[in-house]
Amino acid sequence: MPSAPGHIAAQDDESMTGEGILRRQEQRESAARTYARSLPVVPVRARGMNVEGADGRRYLDCLSGAGTLALGHNHPVVLEAVRDVLDSGAPLHALDLATPVKDAFTTALFETLPPELADHGRVQFCGPAGTDAVEAALKLTRIATGRHGLLAFSGAYHGMTAGALAATGDTTVRACADDNGGRVIRLPYPYDYRCPFGVGGDRGAELSARWTANVLDDPKGGVQPPAAMLLEVVQGEGGVIPAPDFWLRRMREITAARSVPLIVDEVQTGVARTGTFWAVERSGVVPDVMVLSKAIGGSLPLAVIVYREELDVWQPGAHAGTFRGNQLAMAAGTATLRFVRENRLHERAATVGARMLSRLRGLAAHQPCVGDVRGRGLMIGVELVDTEADPDDYGALPADPRLAARVQQEALRRGLIVELGGRHASVVRLLPPLTITDEQAEAVLDRLASALDAARSAAKEAAA
Repeated sequence: MPSAPGHIAAQDDESMTGEGILRRQEQRESAARTYARSLPVVPVRARGMNVEGADGRRYLDCLSGAGTLALGHNHPVVLEAVRDVLDSGAPLHALDLATPVKDAFTTALFETLPPELADHGRVQFCGPAGTDAVEAALKLTRIATGRHGLLAFSGAYHGMTAGALAATGDTTVRACADDNGGRVIRLPYPYDYRCPFGVGGDRGAELSARWTANVLDDPKGGVQPPAAMLLEVVQGEGGVIPAPDFWLRRMREITAARSVPLIVDEVQTGVARTGTFWAVERSGVVPDVMVLSKAIGGSLPLAVIVYREELDVWQPGAHAGTFRGNQLAMAAGTATLRFVRENRLHERAATVGARMLSRLRGLAAHQPCVGDVRGRGLMIGVELVDTEADPDDYGALPADPRLAARVQQEALRRGLIVELGGRHASVVRLLPPLTITDEQAEAVLDRLASALDAARSAAKEAAA
């Protein structure tokens, strides 16, 4: 017997709700989906840091497209730049042909780079994701040096394609990675809170540098001269771990003395995120290759590498990609780069980030479950620990991923979107847009503190 028309209409109405959309996503999309599992939100409108879901709920977005949205959602200068291209009749797809839109983007990009790279550099447009730019950097240095090995670091994250994945430190995502026959040499990254040498601080970073030099110089160590060293100035997915400036300078000295190109992955740290326009600037280091993506496209897909001109030895077509000429992304990126630079948003990120870190550290003093608060600029991490467990030999408590997951869900209930990262996904990560207001920063911290209290209470009740 056919259903009544009213029943059909009700079903149709229900299917268009957020719950219906989420249900179809679960039925249709792959098991590899990530953010959708822990953040069951169906965003329908967004501006700046504010997101509205299909259910009418409003959120403060401290994920910002995993750092992609430097200016937040739908910033007016980005929308205007995209509309101008659409209204101009310019080609939206141009492979790697020269266009006025591309010329404007490369000009804006080179205006932001360290002078040594801007004056003697080349830019390679890659496929639209940061992982392809990592692949390009690895390929470039292997061709230029004639070597194949790679130095990478514990805690690193560089992407999900084969070469980038091999350089990534997380074994849970590297299950199918090809490490090129074991040619990726994993080095200890300076992690003050969980120092691999058990000493922490500057001494731990010094030992990391000494270990690195010894690996390269020991004739009995079994390590062939590598094609490159690949590192992040602040490890993002690794748990928001900033590298000390002196350690970065030591990595530059070690690699330069041994003719090993230094690749710095600025995919997440770039475009004023950490308090300088590029994170590497703080240390004064100029790498041989910079990997750029996320924020450089102004919220649209774009990825490039910038490198010293003497490395530009590959043949035409040695690294290509159909969508490396994304005109809309270049226009959005030009507008973003210029707005950030002209309004000195790196200074704003440093000021607001320092204020947020100070308050979070004050919170940590009264919350034993907060093991560490760290970050740089508007790239902040709060590491949660299990206060019921025994500390390790060096006094650090083990990570508490269950508490972190509870905090994330309690934050969402309070209208705050945050992401988790770090070892065992126990670090609550804050990546607000550079345009965050003082009032929004306070609201983020208030909601996070409330979420932490609620999560701890729920954990105690569950354990009772």
